[in-house]
Amino acid sequence: MNTQSSNSVDTFIKGLWRENPVFVIQLGLCPTLAVTNSVVNALAMGLATLVVLVMSSLLVSLLRHVIPTQVRMATYVIIIATFVTVVDYVIQAISLDIYLALGPFIQLIVVNCIILGRAEAFASKNGVGLALLDALGMGAGFTFALLCLGSVRELLGNGSLMGHDLFGPQFEPMAIMALPPGGFFVLGAWLLLFAWFKARGARRATSEATRHVG
Repeated sequence: MNTQSSNSVDTFIKGLWRENPVFVIQLGLCPTLAVTNSVVNALAMGLATLVVLVMSSLLVSLLRHVIPTQVRMATYVIIIATFVTVVDYVIQAISLDIYLALGPFIQLIVVNCIILGRAEAFASKNGVGLALLDALGMGAGFTFALLCLGSVRELLGNGSLMGHDLFGPQFEPMAIMALPPGGFFVLGAWLLLFAWFKARGARRATSEATRHVG
């Protein structure tokens, strides 16, 4: 694999795992905690954010040599707000139930730190190809994180997955998992798991480095 292909793959993969926006960088926690009481809501919010992130990164990258530095942040917000408005109407047209369940958090995608951060830190400094890969990786990583929380909360809180009952009438649901405190508990558990993976990777890297030196 040549250097350019390796760089492209790394740009996409980092958002999924090494720099996951929720589990590693810890951005976008407000919708992560608020709308992940079911898998469907988590998936809808993740896809909505992914679409806005990809389209805004594409436009910011295309216009990076045209947008004056002094007004770049205001311009990025206008670009992001435009795509959020489109996504808002599309979700409303596809499913009113999901639209009502997500509530104001669709409109609040405008102030999601992940999207504005990638526009400023990456899309405005790189070509269209890398900007799209970065946005796809970060959006997929955000959606993955929301699905992780939504799956656990729906399983424990309702005994179901995507609305399908899994454990029968004998199951006693943990009601707190469907409530906001359940979001904090599940997010804390996932953060501990990611911290453990990170620490294990660091120990292995140290061990291999020591072995090579020896």
